[in-house]
Amino acid sequence: MSATTPTVVKLGGSTLHAMPDAWWDDLAEHGRTHPLVLVHGWSRPLRLLRPEYSEPSAILRDRYGNQSRWTTPEVLADIKQVSAALTEQLDGLLGARGISTERVVGSDGLVGAAAGERWWWKDKQLVELDNLVGPITDVDPTLLKGLRPGHCVLVTPLARNTAGQEVNTDGDRAAAAVSGALGATALVLVTDVPHLLIDDRPVHRITAEAVAEFRDKGATGGMRKKLRAAGEALERGVQRVVIGSAPVTDLLAGRTGTVITPS
Repeated sequence: MSATTPTVVKLGGSTLHAMPDAWWDDLAEHGRTHPLVLVHGWSRPLRLLRPEYSEPSAILRDRYGNQSRWTTPEVLADIKQVSAALTEQLDGLLGARGISTERVVGSDGLVGAAAGERWWWKDKQLVELDNLVGPITDVDPTLLKGLRPGHCVLVTPLARNTAGQEVNTDGDRAAAAVSGALGATALVLVTDVPHLLIDDRPVHRITAEAVAEFRDKGATGGMRKKLRAAGEALERGVQRVVIGSAPVTDLLAGRTGTVITPS
């Protein structure tokens, strides 16, 4: 990996609070020689903000089986509130280790989205709902032109759809799109499990084709989304995607986690 090639890391909202000091030390050490893009989630802080966000009714499933948070203008406002607090926390963690930061909200021109699905299962019925979500269509990498070693861009994964609406989008898939647009050689998806498990066995290396088969036949919940994001990153030219819970340098070196490659 060249020192000028950016490293894109997605850190889940349910994981951020649990990372030890040594994890941040490692990320900062890597960031001193590589430009960093950190895409953050917000799931846990959002649930802590309002108890109703933890209820099953807060999550919708579309007619194809894909899950999404039911996002209204009020939910978007809460996402932006907790994300602003998260980026302040990240700025403190990285700034104390000598890494400068800046925040980019995806909906401010970085991430474009298509019109979202309108048919969702609710109360065991398929109904038409306004849900402010949308699949990513494009990323404008010129908004990340400040990338350099010793600096980290913190990306809040919201998007703007073709109708001009600000929408929620999946953080893992946003990280995949950003990594492809930047020409990153690797994408790191940091989660709360050390490896991808297939038939209860840890998988250390797997191809995109095998991942797609498992994703559609055996993966569930958050891991299914991560595997979809991994496939999209590889399709956009990223050479490998690593999933795991270890320090970033260990994941990039293949010492732990699951490495997904095109073939």
